[in-house]
Amino acid sequence: MDNKQFAFWQRWLVAVSVIVVVFGLFMAFFNRTPLFALFNQGVDPAFWGTGAVLVEAGRFQGWAYGVLGATMAGWGLTLLFVARQAFLRKERWAWNSILAGILLWFVVDEYISLASGVYFNAAFNLVFLVLVGLPLIFTQRHFE
Repeated sequence: MDNKQFAFWQRWLVAVSVIVVVFGLFMAFFNRTPLFALFNQGVDPAFWGTGAVLVEAGRFQGWAYGVLGATMAGWGLTLLFVARQAFLRKERWAWNSILAGILLWFVVDEYISLASGVYFNAAFNLVFLVLVGLPLIFTQRHFE
C-alpha cells in the first residue's frame, strides 16, 4: 500500500471519529426527543414490548442515554486525536490502542446486546466494527 492509500484510510478513521463524537452528543442531548425515535424503536421492544415506556423508565432511559452519549463523544474525541496525530505518524502504539479499544468495546457490548435481546444495537455494533476495522486492516503493515 502506498502513502496515498494510507492517507485515505487515516482520513476515513478521522471521519468515523467525528461521526462518533457527533452521534454521542446527539444521543446525550436529544435522546428524549422525536429525533431519537428510530433508535428507541430499535431498543425499546427488547425491554417494554410494544407498550409505552413508563414515565419513570423514560427518565432513567434519558439519563442512561445521556451518560452513554457523553462517553461516546469523549471516546470519539480521543480516537480523533489519536487518528490525526500518532496514527498519522504511524506510531505503533496508536494502531495497537485503537485495535485493543475497539475489540474490548465490541466483545463486551455485543455480548450484552445479544444477551439482552437488543439485536438492533448488536447490528449497529457490527457496522461500527467494520467502519473502524477496515482502516486497521488496510494499514496494519505500515505499523510493523
